[in-house]
Amino acid sequence: MSTRRIPAASRAVGSGDGGLKRELRSRHIQMIALGGAIGTGLFYGSSDAIGVAGPSVLLAYLVVGAVIFLIIRALGEMSVDEPVSGAFSHYAHRNWSPRAGFVSGWNYWFNYIAVAMVELSVVGSFVNYWLPAVPTWVSAAIVLVLITGVNLIGVRAFGEFEFWFAIIKVAAVIAMIVLGVVVVVLGINSSPDLPTPSFAHLVDDGGFFPLGVGGTIASLAIVAFSFGGAELVAVTAGEAADPERTIPKAVNQVVLRILIFYIGALAVIMSVVPWSLLDGETSPFVQIFDRVGIPGAAHILNLVVLTAVVSVYNSGLYSNGRMLYSLAQRGSAPAYLGRLSRRGAPVAGVLTSSAVTVIAVVVVFLWPEFAFQYLLSIALIAAIINWGMIVITQMRFRRRIGPDAAAALAFPLPFARVAPWIVLAFLAGVVVLMAFSPQYRTAVVIGPVWIGVLLAAYEIRARRAKRADAA
Repeated sequence: MSTRRIPAASRAVGSGDGGLKRELRSRHIQMIALGGAIGTGLFYGSSDAIGVAGPSVLLAYLVVGAVIFLIIRALGEMSVDEPVSGAFSHYAHRNWSPRAGFVSGWNYWFNYIAVAMVELSVVGSFVNYWLPAVPTWVSAAIVLVLITGVNLIGVRAFGEFEFWFAIIKVAAVIAMIVLGVVVVVLGINSSPDLPTPSFAHLVDDGGFFPLGVGGTIASLAIVAFSFGGAELVAVTAGEAADPERTIPKAVNQVVLRILIFYIGALAVIMSVVPWSLLDGETSPFVQIFDRVGIPGAAHILNLVVLTAVVSVYNSGLYSNGRMLYSLAQRGSAPAYLGRLSRRGAPVAGVLTSSAVTVIAVVVVFLWPEFAFQYLLSIALIAAIINWGMIVITQMRFRRRIGPDAAAALAFPLPFARVAPWIVLAFLAGVVVLMAFSPQYRTAVVIGPVWIGVLLAAYEIRARRAKRADAA
């Protein structure tokens, strides 16, 4: 692997008293990216995917994980070449067009606003498990203030906070896998009404494809959203202490670890409790802890999921603050959003994102059906839009720098000529699957409308800028 120097423009981002501080270590970046993709989608959402595909959902996770790996590698190629805050939005602006950079940045910002809205709206339900008298809005407000404060202190405080929160999630998954393997190997059966645990359960109840290959294909749309957040590794590039070393290491390891956690955890779950007996109402993790006979399993899982919710919101606010900062630096957002604190935190971007999140959470509490049907649909399609724009930007990046420079890239995308097209074809297929799913059909309809809104916003801002320059 050849090496290249970090471009001067990139070095300036993290240097100087007025810039972002490069204080994120390798352990921070790896756990931020890993923790961002291990959330409620694994602890609760995995039951939906199992119900659609059965044991073959493992194959679905493998396929989607491979595609996500190509997306993150495409992003890693550009991040190592130019490690800046704003990541894919900055790269789209430079290698594609200012319009693309505007759409990419604001699309990703709103995506995490919607995610934050959901996380804060449900955090109260987990707190009420222990303290039913506490209003859900109080729990949401406390978490919002706490996480906002963490993000305002500085990037090192955020990194440490997210590192330990992610550790809790990862430890819970590892503990479940180890306990599950012990139960299967020793044949422990504390529930006489259920069959003895066995790895044979992956194939003895209708085979590995009990609902047909069509069920496996149908689960791809559900599985794809479980990997949302893995791209956070690129957002950290502007504050990585040693981006040429830490970013490649994080990119290569994060996707592999996610696959191990998802595939390993679900394989063990379906070996302990046959897939057809997973009720879909209770988390698979609760069922396996109960099967092991651990007292207070529900309390343990409630703590883990509460931690996961807070962790995802923490990562989302971090990402949004940096995205607004980057947009402001390029003139694609109000100039005040480019302000940094003395510690290098994008204080204006963080506070603005928190303020908008408050409004979004109020909408959820007042009109929950409207919010979840429409705003969440935008969030889901926004992830597809973001991934698609990443690989298109990567192709334009290579076209801009030319074949000689592309051959000398420090962290090149494998099979760079065909990989982006494979990703785009897969994403298009996922959108088609969403169109046939009542759960996601609204997202397919809203997606083009959402892009149209962003394009219109860009044109309005561009015309105002021209008028101001003319004046």
